[in-house]
Amino acid sequence: MLEPQTLKFISQLKKNNNKPWFDAHRAQYEAARIDFSNFIQLVIDAVQKSDTTITGLTAKDCQFRINRDIRFSKDKRPYKENFGAFICRGGKKSIYAGYYFHLAPGNSFIGGGLWQPEPENLKKVRQEIDYNWEEFQSIIKNKNFKKIYGDLYKGEDMSLSRMPKGYEEDNPAIDYLKLKSLIAETQIGDEELTKATLHKKTVAAFEALQPLLNFINRSLDSE
Repeated sequence: MLEPQTLKFISQLKKNNNKPWFDAHRAQYEAARIDFSNFIQLVIDAVQKSDTTITGLTAKDCQFRINRDIRFSKDKRPYKENFGAFICRGGKKSIYAGYYFHLAPGNSFIGGGLWQPEPENLKKVRQEIDYNWEEFQSIIKNKNFKKIYGDLYKGEDMSLSRMPKGYEEDNPAIDYLKLKSLIAETQIGDEELTKATLHKKTVAAFEALQPLLNFINRSLDSE
């Protein structure tokens, strides 16, 4: 579970996203960061029992910085208004598909997958889906996966308007071959974040995601 003060800090930061306020509340930030880090480490320790590719990772390897890169952005808010961690072999900057936990009061979610890969890597994944469509279908139609995630995320601007080069419109995998990212997510209510069941729910959601991650990462490892 996460401490209520951690959620409170993020909510207050959203209303006071400026350096003077942040500096004045740095102690609260550090307490919230450590609380989130401790939770992520517990999740890593549990998930690595079934996914040996993340063995030895620490929360520090996976947790994103609170500072925003505003050098080329019109949005000059200095801080992110969430805590996030990407758990994946190689850490948060890895090219591989992995698990993601997003903490933002009112918009928290558990999920993962492959987010905006380089064109060559996306091409490999599409080829794997095309060649092994039945296997891919069995993964996304798995009872446990569907119960938690429903399907891969197909939100606004997530898909190409046309079929990618080399594929026909009548391809049975058309909806997935058009995707620019392959991710799944499930929302978490604020009331769940401070319950002892959060750890169990997160681990179960990540374990349900493992077959999809294995499928994607297998394609990325191919020549």
